[in-house]
Amino acid sequence: MGAKIVGSCQLAKCNEVIPMRNKPGWQQAMFSFLGRNVPNWHEAATFAKIYLLKKIKIGTRGSKLALWQAEFTRRELAAVGVGAELTIIKTTGDVVQHLSFDKIEGKGFFTKEIEDALLRGDVDMAVHSMKDLPTTQPQGLVVAGVSYRENPADWLLIRQDEVVDNQLFKLKNGAVVGTSSTRRKAQMLGFRSDIHLKDIRGNVPTRVEKLRSGDFDGILLAGAGLSRLDIDLTGLEVVRFNVREFVPAPAQGVLAFQCCEGDLETRRLIQKIHHPEVSAVTNVERKVLKLIGGGCHLPLGVYCERDAQGNYHVWAAMADAWDGPVRRARLSQSTSHLLAERVVAQLNG
Repeated sequence: MGAKIVGSCQLAKCNEVIPMRNKPGWQQAMFSFLGRNVPNWHEAATFAKIYLLKKIKIGTRGSKLALWQAEFTRRELAAVGVGAELTIIKTTGDVVQHLSFDKIEGKGFFTKEIEDALLRGDVDMAVHSMKDLPTTQPQGLVVAGVSYRENPADWLLIRQDEVVDNQLFKLKNGAVVGTSSTRRKAQMLGFRSDIHLKDIRGNVPTRVEKLRSGDFDGILLAGAGLSRLDIDLTGLEVVRFNVREFVPAPAQGVLAFQCCEGDLETRRLIQKIHHPEVSAVTNVERKVLKLIGGGCHLPLGVYCERDAQGNYHVWAAMADAWDGPVRRARLSQSTSHLLAERVVAQLNG
């Protein structure tokens, strides 16, 4: 008890020297520095002030959704007492707009330039849509944490004048549906082989506007982006797919927080906003993707969830090409040990 009283008095004295009493994380930072052999309370307070006032630079794409994700991360860090600022970086996926995803060479076309900035030290961390992040990290980089998971389902948006209530997904015969995802193409054709698929590029609001203008009868999008941006869907029919039937991309709806492997301070900060219950299932989904050896343009959907008892349940759907037949896998087990391997074996069986 006496040590606590002395500690409180010393802490009050430090707060007189450096007035940061109300800053979130202030006391935790002080005790952290004392634990690293900083000789006295005054020096610990000084180090804590520098630590808490430092702003982490977050690398992000410039789309509305990417900026929402980066701003969300900035707010999450602020809630644990860490300041941050955004640095916008253009990626190949932003610059090349006239080709579908499967025609752009290489993997990571929404991430590579941001990862290069991390390795150069231009930014301290990056925020990615985890479904766009290659499963193999560049040397020197690591995914240090993940966000909560927004609804991972795909949504089909249809213009009201094209809705047919007695048809599957409410699409008319021969409807023109916009998507550049080979996974969505393969699964849509698996359910409705009469549908005409047409590539669509641009950010989420741009795609919705293309639908409204009559370029398509319907478009396929991730529900997570529509929800996060609170897109106005007035006048559109929304078909929300069941993730166990129309299987989403691995880690869809999750943000990945990436930084340099050797930057232990940033890694510790990211751990404060990390969701381990989410990474437990996305690790399974992404391991399936890694074992199969595909990038984000592979016609593969994997979704994993855990029940109240902690059991794992996985649904997967894969095709060899966007217009090829879809193979499916469904597995459950009490642990994640060899779960991804068994899913792959079932898909390839």
